[in-house]
Amino acid sequence: MRRLRACLGAAAAVGLTAAGTTALVAGHASGATAALGNRWYAAAPYLMPLDNDPPDPAAIMDATGLKAFQLAFVLAPNGGGCSPTWGGTAPVSSDTAVQSVINTIRGKGGDVSVSIGGYGGTKLGQVCSDAAATAAAYQQVITKYGLHAIDFDLEEPEYENTAAIKNEIGAAKILQQNNPGLYVSVTTAGTADGTGWFGKQMLLEAKSQGFTPNNFSIMPFDGGFNGAASQTSALTNFNAILRSTFGWDQATAYAHEGFSGMNGRSDTGEIFTQADFQTVLDYATSHNMDRFTFWSLNRDRQCSPPDNGGRTSGTCSSVAQNSWDFAKYSVKFAGATPPDSTPTPTPTPTPTPTPTACKTAWSSSAVYTAGDEVSYNKHNWKAKWWTQNETPAATDWGPWQDEGAC
Repeated sequence: MRRLRACLGAAAAVGLTAAGTTALVAGHASGATAALGNRWYAAAPYLMPLDNDPPDPAAIMDATGLKAFQLAFVLAPNGGGCSPTWGGTAPVSSDTAVQSVINTIRGKGGDVSVSIGGYGGTKLGQVCSDAAATAAAYQQVITKYGLHAIDFDLEEPEYENTAAIKNEIGAAKILQQNNPGLYVSVTTAGTADGTGWFGKQMLLEAKSQGFTPNNFSIMPFDGGFNGAASQTSALTNFNAILRSTFGWDQATAYAHEGFSGMNGRSDTGEIFTQADFQTVLDYATSHNMDRFTFWSLNRDRQCSPPDNGGRTSGTCSSVAQNSWDFAKYSVKFAGATPPDSTPTPTPTPTPTPTPTACKTAWSSSAVYTAGDEVSYNKHNWKAKWWTQNETPAATDWGPWQDEGAC
């Protein structure tokens, strides 16, 4: 679906990284607000500012005391090239929409980190010519928004590409060197054993390059997990992997370890409740872990009507909750006290709404562009971007947005 083309050449990128470092860092400093303590960046939950019915960050801050947000995701352009975009479609260079979100958060005393990568789309490490070119693309994001923190979300399918991971880890090291004090997290897939083969290869790449971020975080969901006990077991196993890879003792490994969960119903039907989050939070704090975050604030609200875990949505959790319940665990990890919350409501039956008319049926051979509407499996769907032969399904990273039953 996507066509790639050559990005900034290695020589040009090296020149920018070396000769232009002073200017880039100066631009970073001039555009930045005062940094929060690192614990807030470590606690920042993910927020998609341009997709999945973005919630109002100011309202979340007022309701929970949250101060930091992890904005997702920066990708390569869908049409090819080595320049940063939001979601593959909105160039960072001309962005005003995300900047407005950031201004709102900073206006209330908060700040943001930006996450690059994620599950879908083309990553800059896949298309940029080398680590220096990849770093130069990410430096544009740091400079544009005056960032104090950045997250490398390295997972499928990118982390199966050895060259891409070498570029991403190399870029992270360059950014860490060129932006003193930059908080850097690296997030990857979690398994019952801690992380899988590709995650271990990523750690070995970091070791070979002499790169140590603030933390390596795993995502213990979508892998046959069953509540908090399975997640804390995975975190214990991941600690052993960090120790064996880097030669750290247990305490040092925990100080460089993070948790990135999924609130409510996961993509594979696992359920993680508020009680599960509390258990993992207790584990993280008692072991002095560096990071506790989750995917996502867009989902940190009850579905309407409540569906009791019946589906996975990008815009609600599918568990009984008050809005922003899960964000309060991030606030606690940061060392703050969220406002008192009312008890979690018991879902009340809601009459099934009258279905709307179905759009023209989806066709595997048709080409759809952003805004096109179709019907499939008794639901209407709206295309987020150009797509062909991708079956409509309710996934955060897919090309279709579920518009409800028809």
